[in-house]
This record gives sequence, structure tokens and C-alpha cells, in this order.
Amino acid sequence: MALYQGPPDKRGVRFCEPKTTWGITGGRTLGDRGRYTSSGVEPLGEIDYDSLNRRRFTDVYAYNDFYQSIRDFVMARLGHPVVRVELTDFQILTTIDEAVSKLDYHAPDWCQQMLTFITEANISLYKFPSFVINNLVDVAYKKTLLSVAREAGTLEFDFFIKYFQENFLFSDFHVSDFLLMQMHLEQIRKILGRDGSFSVINNEMIQVFPTPLNEDIDEVVVTFKSLDSDTLHHYFVNWIQRYALAASKCVLGEIRGKYAQLPSPAGGAILNGAALIQQGKADLEQLMQELNTEIEEPPAFSTW
Repeated sequence: MALYQGPPDKRGVRFCEPKTTWGITGGRTLGDRGRYTSSGVEPLGEIDYDSLNRRRFTDVYAYNDFYQSIRDFVMARLGHPVVRVELTDFQILTTIDEAVSKLDYHAPDWCQQMLTFITEANISLYKFPSFVINNLVDVAYKKTLLSVAREAGTLEFDFFIKYFQENFLFSDFHVSDFLLMQMHLEQIRKILGRDGSFSVINNEMIQVFPTPLNEDIDEVVVTFKSLDSDTLHHYFVNWIQRYALAASKCVLGEIRGKYAQLPSPAGGAILNGAALIQQGKADLEQLMQELNTEIEEPPAFSTW
């Protein structure tokens, strides 16, 4: 059963933080029976989604192993320790957050994760961690999976069977027509029947329709995309490294661009601030093109 967390919140919203059954992929087991809870499961890997792009400036930052590897890559490519790199840990951290945010927003299908939870009677709102909601793909509620859930004699059953028969009714019937027919029937069932649907509320809760009743408790399958730094493909890790490096070049260029030349007994040193900014912007543009064309799956389309 889903675990209801006391009275409504300060906005008067009554919701559940549900228990998951066969759980978030790679999640941490809590308690017995192999169950998980959304409030107690940490993000996959070492990426803290709740702090991404919300950090505050302080003097000291503790990098985890994943972030430290990216920081070391950036510092080495900028010339450290041979030359001085005028970047603070906080500045590098902001570029890493930007890189992770970009890749997470365009997360490919290889980053797909799944969980299930059980609905609570008379409650339609269920709160989930940000790394679940960020790239939500689908919520299968009140749907029979991996089977043709139509009894003999129904229109859906007849259409499904006759589609694969040599019948004059389907002599000019294409796959696209069959798909459109199925979509139309599903929409009718949602409006006139009790087939489930869902919506996302305030980017933190999933609302399911219809509201489950006492005798109507269901298991819901949630599909979402989330970066797992422990299993992330090395190509994607390298993309984050290169993006953080390009963004760091722009920041370092702004710092060095404050002074065009530094005086010295040997005649002065000319800084490369403008060149770093130009190179960093070019690299960012190339990396975004690579992300949109090689990493993220292209949008689905049909030819007629």
C-alpha cells in the first residue's frame, strides 16, 4: 500500500509518497520485503538533482568521485599544474552542473529507468523525487501490459484478429490506419470508460485518473529517464567533461579578459581572454549539435 504522509501540506494538497515494489532501477533497499520508498531513495549514482544549478557560493566544496573526475579533466585540459588556472572550485562546479543539466534534459533511451507503486484508496496525487519527474516518459495506470486485453466479441478484438486475416475488409488497410484506429479507441475509452491516464502537477507530483477507490487498488508502472553516474556510458561522461571544459573556457576568458596585458620586467605578458571566450563558444555550439544529432534520439515520424 502507498504510505500517506500525514495531513495536507501548506498548500492544502493531500498526497502520498508511495512505496515502490520492484523498485527504482538500482535503488537502495529500505526495510524488509525488498521495498523502496520515494522519500528515502537517493538519486541514481552521485548526481544530486535537487542541488543542480541551485548552489550557493561558499569557500569550500566537497566533490564526490564523479564530479572530481570531471574537475580534474577540466583543470588538466586548461594547463594545470604547468600554468596557473584562475578558476575557483565553485566556478568549475557551476560548469559541471550546466553540463549535467544539458545531458539530462536530452537523456537518451539508454538512460531509461523504471519503478512501480501501488495506489492508495481515494488519493490521486503521488509525490516523487525530482530525478523521476524531470524526464518522465510514461505512467501505465489501469492498463494490461504485454497482452491483448480485449474479450472476444469486442470491436478491438475483432479488429486485431481480422487485421491479420485475408479479409476483404482489410484489403487496403495499412499499419498506420490500424495504429490510428487503436489511438482513437483508446481515447474513447479514457473519456467514456475507466481506462487510466495521468498528468504531472507542479513538476513534483503525478496525478492519476480516475481516482482509485477502496476496491480499485492498482499497481502503477512509471517509466522515466535519469542519468546514473555509476553506469553512465563513457561517451556520455566524456561529453560532460568536454562541455564543462568549454564552459570553463568562457568563464576563464572573462577573468583573463579584464586585463589585456600584465606588466613585468620582461616587457609584460599578453593574456588570452578573448581567444578563450571565442574557442569556448565554438566548442559549446559544436557540443550541442553533437548532443542533438548523435546522443538524443530523433523525434518519431511517419511516412505516408
